[in-house]
Amino acid sequence: MTQSEWEKLAKSELKGKNLDSLIWETPEGIKVKPLYTLQDLEGIEELSAFPGFDPYLRGPRATMYANRPWTLRQYAGFSTPEESNQFYRENLKAGQHGLSVAFDLPTHRGYDSDHPRVAGDVGKAGVAIDTVEDMKLLFKRIPLDQISVSMTMNGAVIPIMAAFIVAAEEQGVRAEQLSGTMQNDILKEFMVRNTYIYPPEPSMRLVADIIEYTSQHMPKFNSISVSGYHMHEAGATAVQELAFTLADGLEYVRAALSRGLSIDDFAPRLSFFFGIGMNFFMEIAKLRAARILWAELMKPFNPKNPQSLMLRTHCQTSGVSLAAQDPLNNVVRTTLEALSAVLGGTQSLHTDSYDEAVALPSIKSARVARNTQLIIAEETGIPYVIDPLGGSYYVEALTHSLKQHAKTLIDEVETHGGMVKAILQGMPKMAIEESAAKRQARIDLGEDTIVGVNKYTIEEEPLEILEIDASWVRDRQIQRLESIKKSRDTDNVKEILESLTAAAASKRNVLPLAIEAMRARATVGEVSAALEKVYTRYEAPTHTIHGVYGALYEEGNHQDVDSFRKRVEAFVQKEGRKPHLMIAKLGQDGHDRGAKVIATAFEDLGFEVENGPLFQTPEEAVKQAIDHKAHILGLSSQAAGHRILVPQVMAALKAAGAQNILVVCGGVIPPQDHEELYTQGVAAIFGPGTPLLKAAEKTLKLLEETLTI
Repeated sequence: MTQSEWEKLAKSELKGKNLDSLIWETPEGIKVKPLYTLQDLEGIEELSAFPGFDPYLRGPRATMYANRPWTLRQYAGFSTPEESNQFYRENLKAGQHGLSVAFDLPTHRGYDSDHPRVAGDVGKAGVAIDTVEDMKLLFKRIPLDQISVSMTMNGAVIPIMAAFIVAAEEQGVRAEQLSGTMQNDILKEFMVRNTYIYPPEPSMRLVADIIEYTSQHMPKFNSISVSGYHMHEAGATAVQELAFTLADGLEYVRAALSRGLSIDDFAPRLSFFFGIGMNFFMEIAKLRAARILWAELMKPFNPKNPQSLMLRTHCQTSGVSLAAQDPLNNVVRTTLEALSAVLGGTQSLHTDSYDEAVALPSIKSARVARNTQLIIAEETGIPYVIDPLGGSYYVEALTHSLKQHAKTLIDEVETHGGMVKAILQGMPKMAIEESAAKRQARIDLGEDTIVGVNKYTIEEEPLEILEIDASWVRDRQIQRLESIKKSRDTDNVKEILESLTAAAASKRNVLPLAIEAMRARATVGEVSAALEKVYTRYEAPTHTIHGVYGALYEEGNHQDVDSFRKRVEAFVQKEGRKPHLMIAKLGQDGHDRGAKVIATAFEDLGFEVENGPLFQTPEEAVKQAIDHKAHILGLSSQAAGHRILVPQVMAALKAAGAQNILVVCGGVIPPQDHEELYTQGVAAIFGPGTPLLKAAEKTLKLLEETLTI
């Protein structure tokens, strides 16, 4: 059969419709045809490559999983070091190969657990680490010379790296014996995740300090994991995630070279970290394209070691694809995403738990997530064949197209002067936020189907969830801090910290002095503060995109939107101004995708919207809401701090005599907590998956009722 014969048959089945009606355009702007043939692969040079050879299209290792499966990881941290340690040891017994440590938000932001700004965050979304003693408990009875440890740490990377080295040392393990990865990727924090401490330029200096130290003293340790995952979670398309991640990698390479290192001193131990979403073949193609592109980007540096061209990656299934509605569907989503990562050739993998859109993962859900990988690895037969989709007309064509689109975007970053300058100009952040707004609008319009959310919905029972008593965890950490500060040599600690500050003001590598400080039992907060005296603490400007959400609604000529806007106009005529919503991110939770999407959607629907700065205290958010005469204070919570922070907001409103300001909440808030929040005075709670038009309608109705009373 020829292609023309196929077209004739296809047209007959379409009953006169044009074949173009079967073409799908992805969010990346890539047109996907219904059929691919050998002709689509003409001119693609990489197809003749074997796995383990430049440009590594088919994998960085010659034998891939046929010789050794990917590393099974589970990213976890449970409030206290002891609880986390128990979880790690049980997982290692159950087949997990390496550890991935999740730290709580105060640790990420360089605050000790006793700092007044972190009352609602200690032990939430990860483990609290204040000193070497906490780190020793975290790895108790885990042989650090045998187990690979991955740590997701960027802002407080210096004290955490120092504490890890000292904890291993006191376990009897030398630094050169340690294997694993420190994320150490600060640039993506300024784009999407926001757990930074210092401004971009000094932060890049600390990245280079880690790379330099590990290249000299820790030959088995990966000094950086360049992360696209958080861009993916913030709403980036596959092209944006791929391009911005590799552009970040280029910036780190240049920073390391500026220290006098040769490319082969560190490039073989650079690693990457990608998110894996629900576009099955796109995610496979993304990993394959990443390897080709990285090899191309490295060649101008003239490496002599072929491994300097090799992109190795960890992957994590998507958290943002998980739905709070009908959450057992998330098991299927995670399985498909994990399979996509494996078929794309990941070197290690972490699978998310099905309840993470509702609450922090439970022990049960984490077990299901881990077993998902074990089933793929040991029951399916998939690992027996290297790159089983190699040669697929569609996958190869998609890989090539994705590579070309990403290379164009990398070139655009380079025209800005590299990633640091592009970030300072706001270019990547705004591009990702626009993609996120478009994605949410497509879901709300039903153009993108989410089973159980905007289609095939059901009534369901609440899940059993993991509950953490943050007050108890914080009290325990504070007791430990007090005990350590009483027992240590205070003058010695002070002297080392002063030397650390002096090193920060010079060109010396600060990590050796940080190791001395942690060995003397300085705290994470003290080491961070010593650096902050020179570098300052960074406050990012707040920007909101405009018009994206509303434009997609207008394209569809939706009468419900027009009707709602008329209600807003009526409100303005009656009250003399627009309904004013202030959105606040309280505590140390920097995940602001939801807040930004809500802001652009509500503004496009007619509200006046104000975004408060990140990391506000309840009192600061209330003061801003009062000063700016907000009608509604919207609290966005992603890190389980609502039980402590929301009551503090309500108390601050009462103390200021501003109970007339409506409080609404959104984000990851378990249904079990709703009644308590309503009792506190919260007017409405919008969980993940709530269509934003419905949220706006309910908010306006509540405001109208309040002003009528």
